[in-house]
Formats: sequence, structure tokens, C-alpha cells
Amino acid sequence: MKGGREGGFPEQMEKNLTSGSVLKNIVYFSLPYLLSYFLQTLYGLADLFIIGQFEGVESTTAVSLGGQVMHMLTVMIVGLAMGTTVSVGQAIGANDRKRASGTVGNTVTLFAGLSIAVTVLLLILVKPIVSVISTPEEAVSGTVAYLTICFAGIPFITAYNIISSVFRGLGDSKSPMYFIAVACGANIGLDYLLIGSFHMGASGAALGTVLAQTISVAASLAVILKKKMGISLMGQDLKPQKEITGKILKIGIPVACQDGLIQVAFIIITIIANKRGLNDAAAVGIVEKVIGFLFLVPSSMLSTVSVLCAQNIGAGKNQRAIQTLKYAILIAAGFGIAVSVLIQFTSQPVVGMFTSDKAVIVLGGQYIRGYIWDCIFAGIHFCFSGYFCACGRSELSFLHNITAIVLMRIPGVYVTSKLFAHTLFPMGLATAGGSLVSVLICLAAFAWLQRRGKQGDFVKV
Repeated sequence: MKGGREGGFPEQMEKNLTSGSVLKNIVYFSLPYLLSYFLQTLYGLADLFIIGQFEGVESTTAVSLGGQVMHMLTVMIVGLAMGTTVSVGQAIGANDRKRASGTVGNTVTLFAGLSIAVTVLLLILVKPIVSVISTPEEAVSGTVAYLTICFAGIPFITAYNIISSVFRGLGDSKSPMYFIAVACGANIGLDYLLIGSFHMGASGAALGTVLAQTISVAASLAVILKKKMGISLMGQDLKPQKEITGKILKIGIPVACQDGLIQVAFIIITIIANKRGLNDAAAVGIVEKVIGFLFLVPSSMLSTVSVLCAQNIGAGKNQRAIQTLKYAILIAAGFGIAVSVLIQFTSQPVVGMFTSDKAVIVLGGQYIRGYIWDCIFAGIHFCFSGYFCACGRSELSFLHNITAIVLMRIPGVYVTSKLFAHTLFPMGLATAGGSLVSVLICLAAFAWLQRRGKQGDFVKV
């Protein structure tokens, strides 16, 4: 990667989001991000759909359980990388290219070491992990095989997400979309080859995912080097700097912890479902994949708010950041209401796309009809979380999520699973209740910040 300090980032890489129509900027940034999320979600959906066509419930359960574990790890990586996205965004908003370059270089050094350490640790712990999540006996071998292969691919998963986090901090949400499109197409083709033609089952699904991520990283690096659309770094930027790395971690660690705890909560919910039997486990696994797809809009709003607000806060435009938050909440909540109503009438056909087992379809339909209301409340608190992160107060995001998990989500699911043994509908409602608690806490936290009138003091830019 070439370029002197004065050159900084190529001009076309940057998108100034601190002027013009707020709504237009939200749409400009969020649509490519939304499509990126859609394509990335196709990873899990494609694995589940294709293996359901060629294998039985055991393999489907193995992929759904293994996929949940990998999703947890991925969102934690993305959460930690939020520190990079926000830091780069603030630097771009403040027109401080030197600080932006240092942030990118420290990110490369930090995550390279972290990904290798995590890979080794998880490969050692793969069997205990499978045991901890109470994997049904019939699906144990498949889940172990799936996770072993996926764990080995963590460096590539990390590389893709770090590249994407830097681009988004620069205001460029299109490049990550192109890279993930390459990966998605490769993953679908590899799934049909490895699962359909070679009959590799869960192992084939995992291998296809890892190879597709590798192809995506290779493609992104090739484009960066060829078209000079990447980051221009100097050797000194790669040297760890306490202030820069500290800021990345200060913002990223609370987000990574909160995202990890959310996924742990869902894994606990899966464990509760697993103890009810194989059909319940398969139903919950399928619904989690569908929900991940339907949460594309709320999730895109979180990242959109983070980047746009970070740039505006870096430029000293705090009221514009608040306006961005309000528009994003309206978009996310409106989408949530529409999809929640629609699912009430289409729940079983949606679940039936991924399995032909009638018992699983009925149970999945029950679960998603209750769970889907989470799309409204989660969309709202995702937007608040993005704003808190942009302000450098990601601990507020961690606070509302962990409180909701401890007070409502896990206890609610456990109690409803015991009281309603023949339906998953109340368990679905309990998950939505957890997000409602988060919304109430976010509103209180935002009001507190407004009263203090110190939004501009939250981040040293």
C-alpha cells in the first residue's frame, strides 16, 4: 500500500456526510449497507436451505447450531471493529488524515494478532463448546465438524470485516457490498458442489463458507492494490499507539461484549429449546436464520447512525447527529411494524421454505409469530446504540442490552418454556419483551444526555 502522509486517502474513497440532506445521506449510506447485510445473511440461509434439500434434520440442526456460534463470533468481531469505524469517521469529519491513517494501521496490527489467538483457542475448545450448547446427540458429530472448519477460517472472517469497517468509516458503504457479493455467489455455488454433489453434509457447508470468505478477502485486496482504492499507510501507522488503540478498544469492547452477550442469550434460548427435543431445536434454529434476514433494515440503521453521527460529531455538528438518529428510528420502526403484521399471516409458509417436516413447520410458525415483534423494538434500540457509539459512549449501549438480557430475555424465555410446553409462541414474545426493556432504557439514557447538554464532550476529536 503506497502513498505519503500528505496524500492520505484517495479522494474518491471519502464521502462527506456532514452536509446536505440528512435523509438523503441516510438513504445513500444505508442502501448499500442493507444490501451487504442481505448478501451476508444469504450465507446462513443458503447453508440451511441447501442442506435441508439434501440432508436430514440432524445435519440441518448441526448447521443451525454451528451457525449460531459462528454468528456470535462474527458479530463480536464486527462490534470490536466499531471502534475503528467510529474513530475513522470522526477523523474524516474533523479532516484529520494523520489520525485516520494511524487508526487504520493500529487496527491492522491489533486484529491480526487477535484473530490468530482466537483461532487457536477455539480449535482447542471446539468439543466443549458443542457440549455446552446442549447439542442433540444426533447432531453432535456434524456440529463438531462444522465448527472445526469454521474456526480455522476466523482470520479470513476477521480480515473481511476489518476492511469493511474502514471503508464504512470513510463513508464508503458500496465497496464492502461488492466484496460480500463475490463471497455470497461463491458460497452458494460451493454449497451445491460440496453438499449436493459431494454429499459432505455439515462439513461441506462449513468449507463452502470459509472458502467463500477467503475468495472475498482476496478479491478486496486485489481491487485495493490495483485501483488504489484502499488505505495509504506508512510503516509508523502499524506501530501500536496507546492513545489510538485505546480509543478503538474503548468504543469497540463494550459493543463487542454487548453483541456477544446478546448471542449468548440466544444460544441459551437455543439450549432451552434443545432440551424440549429435536423438532423444537430445529424450529428455533430455522427461525433464528429467518429473523436474521428480517433484521437487515434495523441492523443497517445501527451502522448507518454510527457512521453518519460519528462524522457529524467529528465536525462539531451535534444537532445534525440527533436529527440523523430521529430519521433512522422512524425508518426502522416503520419497517418493523410492517413486517411484524405480515408475518402473522405467512409464518408457516416462511418456515416451510427451509424444511418439509410438518411438526417443525408448526413449531417454527408459533415461535416466529411471537418473536417477530422484536423487529420493531430492536430497530429502535439499534439506532440508539449507533448514536451512543458515535458519541463515544458505547457503554450505554452495553448497559441497556445486558440489563434487558438479565431482567427479561433469558428469564422470560425460561419461564414461558416451562409454562407452555406445547407451543413456542410465548417464548417468541419473551424475546421481544427483552428489546422493549432496552428501548425504555435507551429513552431514559438519551433524555439524561440531553439534560446534561454535553453531547459534544463525549468524544475527543
